[in-house]
Amino acid sequence: MYIKKPPAMSTEGKITEHWTHGSLAEAIMAALEKAGVDTARPSVRDLEPMDHLHGGGAEATRGLLARLSPRSGRHILDIGSGIGGPARLLASEYGCRVTGIDLTREFCDVAVMLTERTGLDDRVSFRQASALDLPFDDACFDGAYSQNVSMNISDKAAFYGEACRVLKPGGLFVAAEIAEGPEGPPFFPVPWALTPENSHLSKLDEISDLLAAAGFRDIEIIDQTAAMMDFHQRARARIAAEGEPVLSPKVVIGEDADERLGNSVRGVGEKRVIPLEVVCRKPNTKDQ
Repeated sequence: MYIKKPPAMSTEGKITEHWTHGSLAEAIMAALEKAGVDTARPSVRDLEPMDHLHGGGAEATRGLLARLSPRSGRHILDIGSGIGGPARLLASEYGCRVTGIDLTREFCDVAVMLTERTGLDDRVSFRQASALDLPFDDACFDGAYSQNVSMNISDKAAFYGEACRVLKPGGLFVAAEIAEGPEGPPFFPVPWALTPENSHLSKLDEISDLLAAAGFRDIEIIDQTAAMMDFHQRARARIAAEGEPVLSPKVVIGEDADERLGNSVRGVGEKRVIPLEVVCRKPNTKDQ
């Protein structure tokens, strides 16, 4: 008897399945309450230990966003905004207007809820969308950034091309990325993928070439290995002295967070993956 096979899940379907928690809002509210935070009116600082879903936490976010030279009134795009921590930080500390997009509906819903409760919904908004097909006009943002997004994307030419398209001439794009290291593949599972087929890492020179092909110029790629390992050593020391914190990215990542985060750190230490900061610029018309 012939049995029709179900259609293969799309790449975007696999990404949303990977990141969907199922009861994320409830988990976050429970963790905030346990930590003694006012769940009705949390501050951006209250949420910081939990809502920066990448290596280096809010400390790394501040370093990356400073490269945008942000200032009040500028409109910045967050590509892969997660539950909104970096966008809220940028709005609260620099006065920017921030639009965030994410493929995962649950992340967008939670980001909206937390932003309303921090009182920043007049400056920060979120919508569900694909980084490969941004729902915005050409040249409408003053700057853009992404943090640990491209590892889930195989079509990096489209990813960088869309980021360049929506920037105004002269606008900066900055990104925290993970590149393929020289010492073999990552140990799985990692935060961005449970299995190798859902992990899409590029080599350093490939990233530079892809950015240039997308139209970016003044490309700078900074190896963040030392900074990342220093951050994790300090984090381990704090846990040893104070115990496991109630609020951390583990609330969002889920039950296997320890294994996935541990594999990520091990991969950096063994040079299987290389954490990077990317800074580049869309040229002005006169530069082209």
